Amino acid sequence: MNTARQSAARLIDESLGFLFPAALRAAAAVRVADHMADDDESVERLAEATGTDARNLGRVLRLLATRGVVEETTAGRFRLTATGQALRSDAPHSARAAILMLTDATMWRPAGEMHRCLTDGGSAFTNIFGTTFFDYFARDAETAAVFHDGMAAMSDHENEPIAEAYDFPPTGTVVDIGGGHGGLLLEVLRRQPGLRGILHDQAHVLADHRLGDHDDIGGRWSTVEGDFFSSVPPGDIHLIKRILHDWNDEQSAVILRNCRQAMAPGGRILVIDAVVPPGNQPHQSKTLDLMMSSLVGRERTEEDFVHLLKEAGLRLRRIVPTASVLSIVEAVSTD
Repeated sequence: MNTARQSAARLIDESLGFLFPAALRAAAAVRVADHMADDDESVERLAEATGTDARNLGRVLRLLATRGVVEETTAGRFRLTATGQALRSDAPHSARAAILMLTDATMWRPAGEMHRCLTDGGSAFTNIFGTTFFDYFARDAETAAVFHDGMAAMSDHENEPIAEAYDFPPTGTVVDIGGGHGGLLLEVLRRQPGLRGILHDQAHVLADHRLGDHDDIGGRWSTVEGDFFSSVPPGDIHLIKRILHDWNDEQSAVILRNCRQAMAPGGRILVIDAVVPPGNQPHQSKTLDLMMSSLVGRERTEEDFVHLLKEAGLRLRRIVPTASVLSIVEAVSTD
C-alpha cells in the first residue's frame, strides 16, 4: 500500500473512533459489567440478565474487547479485564457514572456539530439546545443528576492524588468553591487534622454532599449555599477545582476576584484544572479543551493562567503537577 493510501486508510479508521465510546456507553447503560463475575460468561446469559438482544450485545462486547475492556475467551464468551472492572457500578473507583455523563446527548451532540464553533465562533451547545449549558441543567433535573453524578465519579479518582500533591498548612480554613459533593475537601481535611473546611455550592448540589458520612472529619466542616459570581466565604485557602474551565476569561476573572476579596492575609487560591502543555504530544487537556469549546468554556495554558490571574489582581506563584490529568495552579495576591 502506498503512502497516500495508508494515510487515507488511517484517517478513515480514526473517523470510526466514535463507535468505541458509543459501545462503552451502551455497556454502561445496561450494566452488563455488573453481571460479569470473575469467570467468563456467555453472551446469551448476559443478554438474559440485562434484558438485551444477545446478537447486538455480542457486537458491543466484541468491540470493547479490542480495547481491553473485556476479553473474548472462546467464541461467544467474555470476561472482564482488570481495566473493565471499573465499568462495574460497585467498583471502588467506578467509571460508569462518568462514562454516562461524558457520552450523554448534552456532550455528544455538540461534539457532532463542532463545525459550528469554527464557523460561528460560539458554543454549539447553545445552538442545539436553545439555551446555555448550565441553564439547561437548571431546568432539567434528570440531566443535571447525570452531570453531578458523573463529575463526582471523575473526582473520586482525582481527589486523593490532588490532596497528596500539595503541602496544605496544619491549621486554617479551606473553602472549596463549587465543591460539589465534597470529595476533595474530605481528602484535604483527612490529611491535616487541624484544618477546618467550608463546602460552597448551590443548595441542590449541597443536598447530596457526603461530608457527614465520615466520622474522622466530624466537627471540622460546614456548608454554605451561594453563587460564586456574587461572593464566596472567607478563608485561608480557596480551592477552585474544574470550575474555571467552564467559563470564559471575563467570567473566570469575576470568580477569582471574589476569592481574592475573601482571602485572609497571606492566603492562597488553588485553581485545579488541566493545564494544556506545549508541543505535539497527546494530553487529555487538549481533548478536554476541544470538548469544552463546543459546550461552554476552555482549558488553559500556563500563559493563559498568568494573564487571567493578573486581571483578578493575582499572580501565579507556581504550578504543582499531580498524579492525575489535573495540575494545581497556585495564586497569591499582588498586594
